[in-house]
Amino acid sequence: MRYIGSHLSLTAPDYFLGTVKKALSLGENTFMFYTGAPQNTIRLPLSALKIEEGKQLWLSSGHSLNHLVIHAPYIINPASMKPNTREIAIEMLAKELDRAEAFDVPYLVLHPGSDVDELGDAAFTETAKVLDLALESSSSKNTLICLETMAGKGHEIGRTFDAIATLRMRSAYPDRLGVCLDTCHINDAGYPVANVDQVLDEFDRIIGLNHLKVIHLNDSKNPMGSHKDRHENIGYGTLGFETLEKWFKHPKLEGIPFELETPWLGKILPYRKEIEMLRSGQYETGWRETLIASESLLSAPDKSPNP
Repeated sequence: MRYIGSHLSLTAPDYFLGTVKKALSLGENTFMFYTGAPQNTIRLPLSALKIEEGKQLWLSSGHSLNHLVIHAPYIINPASMKPNTREIAIEMLAKELDRAEAFDVPYLVLHPGSDVDELGDAAFTETAKVLDLALESSSSKNTLICLETMAGKGHEIGRTFDAIATLRMRSAYPDRLGVCLDTCHINDAGYPVANVDQVLDEFDRIIGLNHLKVIHLNDSKNPMGSHKDRHENIGYGTLGFETLEKWFKHPKLEGIPFELETPWLGKILPYRKEIEMLRSGQYETGWRETLIASESLLSAPDKSPNP
């Protein structure tokens, strides 16, 4: 079974129920979401988020909760040694694990952090300590933290498979640490994404494919090794449709949720079209311009004369 969806918002008034409705309308059988704003620590109580209603709609539509994904907020920096930042990282990560458990979501994607203190190798040890403390502080028993592969911009850690493997090895709870691979990020980090077998073989040798739990399927605006982290719509970037379809349909990746984080087209969501093309294997040149034009026609005011 192939699972593909996108990164969707959790917004008022229907919150999780509304997110499920949006995912279903886009033809998705998985999706990823935040449990609150990614840039702050404010979180609504779980009782306000219509979780049970959303679960029931998703399940009654023939889908499983086992392939849903939550993304941790960007403000969490597990690699920082600043006391306040470190405390927030532990507290917020533990809280997100608890919230993921309440949604019955098995995967919590986390950026490994930025070595702003320039600790070098010690940053991996300190990051692993933060992950361990968060896991120990959380009541969650099932949700995995999925460390995301990064593009390597600035002081980011986690730009190589070896770096992700090091974080797992230095944790006291490696079995609670999965991996989220982002195709745009690893391209920008310097991996030859077009050679899917080569990249997967390297991942398997260093980390183990059994630890790969989530894939962010994104095209890239930049060439390999640019360390930029700029996502692009499917087929409009340097990776291209053919490469990304190979990733989506690779036999070793069956059963893994693929999540699109491609750019919106103004206010237009591109995901339904991107998913349709990936599933069918048929790329439509100029699909983005066609979609924008068709949506513009639909939203144009009716200028017909009054009857």
